[in-house]
Parts: sequence; structure tokens; C-alpha cells
Amino acid sequence: MITMANLLSMFILMEVVAGGFRFGVDGLRMDYYIMSCPFAESIVENTVNRALQDDPTLAAALVRMHFHDCFVEGCDGSILVDSTEDNTAEKDSPGNLSLRGYEVIDDAKEQLEDQCPGIVSCADIVAMAARDAIFWSGGPVYDIPKGRKDGRRSKIEDTRNLPFPTFNTSELISAFGKRGFSAQEMVALSGAHTLGVARCSSFKNRLSNADANLDSNFAKTLSKTCSAGDNAEQPFDATQNIFDNFYFNALIRKSGVLFSDQVLYTTPRTRNIVNGYAMNQAMFFFDFQQAMVKMGKVDVKEGSNGEVRQNCRKIN
Repeated sequence: MITMANLLSMFILMEVVAGGFRFGVDGLRMDYYIMSCPFAESIVENTVNRALQDDPTLAAALVRMHFHDCFVEGCDGSILVDSTEDNTAEKDSPGNLSLRGYEVIDDAKEQLEDQCPGIVSCADIVAMAARDAIFWSGGPVYDIPKGRKDGRRSKIEDTRNLPFPTFNTSELISAFGKRGFSAQEMVALSGAHTLGVARCSSFKNRLSNADANLDSNFAKTLSKTCSAGDNAEQPFDATQNIFDNFYFNALIRKSGVLFSDQVLYTTPRTRNIVNGYAMNQAMFFFDFQQAMVKMGKVDVKEGSNGEVRQNCRKIN
């Protein structure tokens, strides 16, 4: 006689099987490569770890690359495409010229093509590399679904959708809202600035205009940085290669580097979120990983809507 527990188990199993068929082979899944390229994740992780051991600053670069990819045309690897004579690609727009880490993606892709030709997309490599860079830097560990296809479009004009360092909170909320993110998710994702640096050209406008929301001593620090030119770099917080909540504490001290950083604290709508993350790193980590998984699903290409590039720098 079949017990109620057995019936329930059978029902759950049927749901799982049906779910697998419903999403199909092209749907995003945690185990997308388990049969077709079982070592895909470890190859990417090992490649990222080797690169970061040589240059820890690449962690911020890989996270930023993923964000700049997903915010333009969705998470489809379009940021990796090189410009050609008849097309100026995303990576050559002013907002992307300081992006780094392309060679890490190339390295992982080359190894994956040796192991499993034509299987692992460049878009998935970018998403996995960002996740692995965050964990390597001391941030939260989380998994992401895979199965993104690479896009066939990369045009400089599409980068107008990227948020600018001069954005106020309303503009940030609007820009992220168009991608389906709440104000809280926007603040959590902004916490990625706990890694890395900003160039003087991104914040020097704060120095020429007296900014009441900028600590006077920190303003002197920024001025000293900019004395070396537009490309001089200023860390976002005191631990530029460690993923922590120091970024939010800096905002409370009026020591946010970018205008778009500091407004998160000066605006009542987002101030309490900043306070919460500054006081509770675990809460920041949890919200950040949730928002990153969500970001990795923005306008992904699946099935025939995309391809798996042989070379991440050019469309097949």
C-alpha cells in the first residue's frame, strides 16, 4: 500500500522532472554544465584565483566587468567584443575604457575550448569570474545559474544606459529600476565599491565645487590624488582589495569617493539602508549575493537568441 509520504515523494519527483523539461536544455540552471563540461566551474575558479594571486586589484575589475556587461544589452558577454572597422563596440565607450581583466576571461575561455569546444559561453565565464573574485576577496560565497548565451550585438551607443558617477539618488533608483532592481538592491550592489579604485576624472568635479557632503580632510586627500592627473587612482575605502562593509562606513564619515556614492547617505530614502549595512556586514553580504544572482539574470540570451562564441572578443 502506497503511504501518503510515498505519494508526496512521487509528486515532488514528478514536479522536479516536469520542471526540468519545462525549462528545457536552454534554461538557466545551477547544473547546466554538469554533463557537457563538468570541470567548467573549477577551470574558471582556478584561472581567477591564479590571476588574483598575481594582481589582487583584478577582483574589482572582474566584478565591474560583469556589472557593465549586464547593464547593457543584458548579461551576454557583449562587453568583451572588440571593435572592428565598421563597428565601435561597448568596450571603447568612455565609461568602459578603464575596464580591465579581459585577459583573465580569455585565459579561461581558451582552457574551456580545449576541454569542451563550443560549450561554455563567454557570458557565463564573466558571471562566474565575478562570483569567484568576490569570494576570493573575502566576500560571500554564492552559486549562480548558468546557461547564458553570448549576444551578437556590441555597440558603443548602447552604453548610454550605464549609470554615471555624477548621478543623484533619484537617477540611480531610476536607472536600476529600469533593470528591475529596488532601491535597496541598488544600494547593496553599490557596495561592490568596497573593492577597487576610482580615477580622478570621475570625482574631480566634487573638488571644484564646494561639496557640503564631503569631509574637509578627505577633500584634501582627493585633491592630493588629483594633483597627479586625471588617471590618478583613489581607493573607494581603506581596504580596496578586501570585500567588506567598510565602503558604507566611509559614506557615514562623508568620505565617499564618487558623488554617486555619497548621495546614498545624504538622501533620506537610502540613508537607513547604508546605516544598516555599515552596522551589519552579514546583512550586507546576504542582500548583495541575492542582488548579484538577480543581476546575472538580466535580459539573458537563451537558445537561438544567442550563441557560444569560439573567441570571446569576436562574434562567430
